[in-house]
Amino acid sequence: MRERYEITVVISTYNRSGRLAATLDSVLEQQSREVRYEVIVVDNNSTDSTREVVESYIGRGHTNLSYVFEPMQGVSYARNAGIGKARAEVIAFADDDVRVAKDWVADIKRVFEKHPEVDCIGGRVLPGWTSEPPAWLTRDHWMPLALLDYGDEPFFINANHPLCLVSANLAVRREVLTKTGLFAPDLQRVKDSIGSLEDAELLERIWRGGSQCLYTPLLTVTTDVPAERMTKDYHRRWHTGHGRFLAIMRSEEIERSSHRLFDVPAHLYKHAVRDAAAWFKYFLAGRSECAFTYEIRMRFFAGFFRKRRQDYLAAEHGQMREIVRFARSLLKKAEVDLISSSSH
Repeated sequence: MRERYEITVVISTYNRSGRLAATLDSVLEQQSREVRYEVIVVDNNSTDSTREVVESYIGRGHTNLSYVFEPMQGVSYARNAGIGKARAEVIAFADDDVRVAKDWVADIKRVFEKHPEVDCIGGRVLPGWTSEPPAWLTRDHWMPLALLDYGDEPFFINANHPLCLVSANLAVRREVLTKTGLFAPDLQRVKDSIGSLEDAELLERIWRGGSQCLYTPLLTVTTDVPAERMTKDYHRRWHTGHGRFLAIMRSEEIERSSHRLFDVPAHLYKHAVRDAAAWFKYFLAGRSECAFTYEIRMRFFAGFFRKRRQDYLAAEHGQMREIVRFARSLLKKAEVDLISSSSH
């Protein structure tokens, strides 16, 4: 008879065998023995000793640990493969470079029992700095590092209060995944790509389906931040990639504008112009940290614009015709606004 579990922990991994052992130690050595849970490690085409690391733990008596190989490259494929093998009604996700708290699994069970009205929960992802972070790397720049800390009080997250949770520390009821679908491959991180949005897109679908999430500081994991992620170059690349993925995602919040140029909503151009002006002002004043904040916003727009323009022109739309159409639509809007204001 197959073991019945209350929680399945899915850890997708790619070529991180050196870090995976610390993650497995933290997940397998939980203090609360009364919670029945399994751990599934999904190897997403690793070429290192990932399989050997997992099998060594199984050989040491961790019968609740299993190894799955997923040949389709990408973190969404890997997580979806883990979901397909899961035997519990609650599925928790952790990254291959985190260390979870000693009562992490027990707290997941406890929070879901206390809040039957929520379908997913998430918590803190705190940094383990491998070296002293630079002065500019404040909490305002935590997103590219997949770090998260919304404070000491729990609160609901839903369509009316949309905030991102991170799959490095996330748990979802299986039934909501059955209803809304799994992680989207079009928005996934592949190998070492950055800026992806598979987490955010899944949450948006959960909210649109009428479900809600809960942020709880009870759930805490720690991740080491390597030195190469503490560089401005890494953050520039992340925000450019993030813009590209958001162009693919077509979030309702971004797509609200009716006026477009190359399928880019007009309000994004407006923000880009403001960001460019602010960057120039701070750059001339020698305030490099303030200038960098606006530079990465511009890089986000550049990634978004390039992807949308590429797709638009690939559909055989004429570039000059599109510019003329956009200019006419703005002139028409200006005329309507002028008539409306004069009538008052």
